[in-house]
Amino acid sequence: MSDVGEFVDAALQRESSWSRAKEDRVRLGSELRFYGASTGAVRGTIRDATRRYPDMAHDEVAALSSELWIVPVFERRLAAIVLLQSHVRLLDNSDLTRVEGFLREARLRVLVDPLAIDVIGPMIESLDSQNRARADAALDRWAGEGDVWLRRAALLSPLLALRSGGGDWDSFVRRVRVALIDDSELVEETVAFMLDELAKARPELRFSR
Repeated sequence: MSDVGEFVDAALQRESSWSRAKEDRVRLGSELRFYGASTGAVRGTIRDATRRYPDMAHDEVAALSSELWIVPVFERRLAAIVLLQSHVRLLDNSDLTRVEGFLREARLRVLVDPLAIDVIGPMIESLDSQNRARADAALDRWAGEGDVWLRRAALLSPLLALRSGGGDWDSFVRRVRVALIDDSELVEETVAFMLDELAKARPELRFSR
């Protein structure tokens, strides 16, 4: 394990709580292990790690996110997401393969949703036209995947951009139509959530099946 990986893991374990771990396991219904550290503690740990290791560039951030994720502990995986959120400006479309792997293993809203909304979406918005086209092609593929969590991520990713007046509405609509091919309750819920959120901020956007 890298020095920074050991630092993060040790800090998370210091914040552990047996009772919280038990409650979180029951609440989330996951087979992951739980340290029982709070979300605030996870965010604080990544903030401290960034201060302690201030020279992390793209490759170091990418490697650390994978190092944290590979151990099936909820707080480590949440820490990997917070790390990517904190360094999203460093990411590019080459990171989508890694993030896709995370999404396939996450299978929890509390992990999938921040990856989609706070990592994938802002990353794609920052890309130049050529790399944006490649990233859009990946999201188009996700929208038609059998894995409903990938479909959820493809639909959630443009939320911040669309809500703020930007984003690509036509691409979103296209992905919705693809994602709704089968009767997935999770996908239906995702579409309803997105349309509700956008109706508040941009009522001019209309979607009809």
